[in-house]
Amino acid sequence: MPQSDADAIRVLVVDDQSMIRAGFAALLEAHEGITVVGTADDGVGIVEVVRRTRPDVVLMDIRMPKVNGLDATRAVLGMPGVVPKVIILTTFDADEYVFSALRAGASGFLLKDSPPEELTHAVRVVAEGEALLSPKITRALIADYAARPTRPQVPDASVRSLTDRELDVMKLVAAGRSNAEIATDLFLAEQTVKTHVSRILNKLDLRDRTQMVVRAYESGLVRAGT
Repeated sequence: MPQSDADAIRVLVVDDQSMIRAGFAALLEAHEGITVVGTADDGVGIVEVVRRTRPDVVLMDIRMPKVNGLDATRAVLGMPGVVPKVIILTTFDADEYVFSALRAGASGFLLKDSPPEELTHAVRVVAEGEALLSPKITRALIADYAARPTRPQVPDASVRSLTDRELDVMKLVAAGRSNAEIATDLFLAEQTVKTHVSRILNKLDLRDRTQMVVRAYESGLVRAGT
């Protein structure tokens, strides 16, 4: 049954296929602590829909007929004030629109044929402020940057403001390592790694780990293939 209390994660589902919208909505509503506050079949007027429904998380189809998910994501994340987290829905794990959406600030992406439990996990993870960024997705992002003809070769000023330990942590995040794996690699407590990650996000004014990976490659801190 849907949960309407104030603690429930509010989700907006945006997809041009009615069966997918209905299926995702039903799957999410069946889980305690998640409520679907609305659906939309296109990115047209998405800002108004978000204002009206006030979701915590938006599941956004990347390819829609009128206003695609990339432009809709940019519109949502460009809204003033507190904006929802965006999870991109796609049928391709190497969709060029997906990489652009991640660079625009989306918190991750989910393949439409993922198992049902991955859908609810994704919503909960992103709602808690984490990024839905698996090693596979990280490798795809790296490949995307590697294919670009020109990239900065040295860290920018904001990245150079990080401490040596924070730089170590950022490099490992960019490699797709989890907090637990980073803790093992650097002989730190996992809570210490979480603290470093939070400080990096604050110093660089980043939303989540996805943006941290993007910044690591854009700044030249790490390079594809290293």
